[in-house]
Amino acid sequence: MSSAILEPFSGISGDMTLGALVAVGLDPEWLRALPLRLGLNGIGVRIETVQRSQIACIKVDFDIPPQPHGRHLRQIRQIVSQSEAPAEVRDKADAAFTAIAEVEAEIHGTTVDRVHLHEVGAVDAILDVVGAIWGLSEVGVSRVYCQSLTLGDGYVKTSHGLLPVPTPATMRLLEGHAVRMGPAGAGELVTPTGAALVRVLSEGPAPAFTPRRSGFGAGTKDFPDRPNALRITLADVAVDAPVESLVVLATDVDDMSAEHVANAADALRGLGALDVTTMAVHMKKGRLGARIEVLARPASAGALEDALFELTTTIGVRRIPVERRALPRVHRTVDVLGHAVRVKVSTLPDGERRRKPEYEDVRVVSRATGRSLEDVASLALAAVGTD
Repeated sequence: MSSAILEPFSGISGDMTLGALVAVGLDPEWLRALPLRLGLNGIGVRIETVQRSQIACIKVDFDIPPQPHGRHLRQIRQIVSQSEAPAEVRDKADAAFTAIAEVEAEIHGTTVDRVHLHEVGAVDAILDVVGAIWGLSEVGVSRVYCQSLTLGDGYVKTSHGLLPVPTPATMRLLEGHAVRMGPAGAGELVTPTGAALVRVLSEGPAPAFTPRRSGFGAGTKDFPDRPNALRITLADVAVDAPVESLVVLATDVDDMSAEHVANAADALRGLGALDVTTMAVHMKKGRLGARIEVLARPASAGALEDALFELTTTIGVRRIPVERRALPRVHRTVDVLGHAVRVKVSTLPDGERRRKPEYEDVRVVSRATGRSLEDVASLALAAVGTD
């Protein structure tokens, strides 16, 4: 079950996503321990089964003591960076909050460092975003797809007053994804946190898949004529995935240090780039420079292009359309000497499988146990077996 299909027929929010993850197998005790793993004390987690139009759904709520009304991006990043979450989860969470801050800053005519994230900077929003991304990893999901989103209608009360549904930030975050307005009288169905999760996680509509398990996460509202819920389906996506149309963003710079180039590459990966490569090039007048190439999906190419201008000294970025056929892969977590190690399992066209332990996990176990990297990797491969 390597893929998760999000079906936001009644919108999506962070708490709906958490509820649906519990419904498809996320350990409730793991979720109850989430606040402490993020260094957030005194927070209770309520998980209960509720009815939405006669469908049993899981409802997740956080009981939170008085907190600051929102936070700046740097404060949220500090909470995420100091958490126990795996590096990949921290990177995706950072990308989600960065995306929110960027669109809010642009909408309100300020900078990312100065924008104050009100509702999205609250503790429950931080728990929703990090918990959803981490929870997907916990249930073995490596790819996420999202079907058409239903947005709702009317107006919603925010810290900036009444705003139309969807709010400006939500609409910006959903650029490139299929959406529809309504139904009448629904109010806000897609929250900014839900939109940010779709922005960072989704690869688009699901291709053909074989469903393995599905469940519903409940929204707060209970409509009399339709279920207010998010369905998540864990599925096997067809091995013969179609060729993807992607974009390569490329630029050459000759006035940046190697450290600054590496920092820009790391930041671009955290913002959702599929891959970032750098290479040495000779530029005019014999100057030694660096070429930065970013592989991106069309929906995120614009944001990554903007990031290239902000993170580097370039004054021009080339766009090159490319096609890619990627092998299907899953992440499996195995126990090695009392530590969790993720192993990437890729399926070749002839059905043969290729296995590779994640280096960062192997390094952590090696340092904790004193065993060599080779020993730890061999134990991980033996634990994952040949299935």
